[in-house]
Amino acid sequence: MLNRMYIKTVIGTYIAEENGAGITRLELLCDSSITDYLQECKPTLLLKECESELKAYFDGRLKKFSVPVSLHGTEFQKKVWHTLQQIPYGETRSYGEIAECIGSPKACRAVGSANNHNPVAIIVPCHRVIGANGKLVGYAGGLDVKKYLLDLEKKYMGCL
Repeated sequence: MLNRMYIKTVIGTYIAEENGAGITRLELLCDSSITDYLQECKPTLLLKECESELKAYFDGRLKKFSVPVSLHGTEFQKKVWHTLQQIPYGETRSYGEIAECIGSPKACRAVGSANNHNPVAIIVPCHRVIGANGKLVGYAGGLDVKKYLLDLEKKYMGCL
């Protein structure tokens, strides 16, 4: 059974979903879509844990998420997502570096596609992936959100 709830943060409202084993979705919503979910929300212990960790992240008190995730995708996508979870807080990697890490050095575009299909933003930190030239490129929540998240991590990098 899939349970969901919405989580308000300083950058907007996220929808979180879980299947009993882990978080399956964490996505920043545009305000107009929030009302679609309000009637369907059922906050479970796992969703409340996700909410608590997300709020601690935005407060600069959490550097690594421990809430379990349940990721569904291709083997390639899962390999990319696992690699993203290894990027340390406050650091970035290029698409090419991720491709190299997973043993597919020519798969930069495929890495970008897997990044784009990441179902649990922030927990699987796809915002930490940048262009080879160091520029911010591609983020489902928008480049302004990506910049905010990276700046937040830089601000709190040395804390705790």
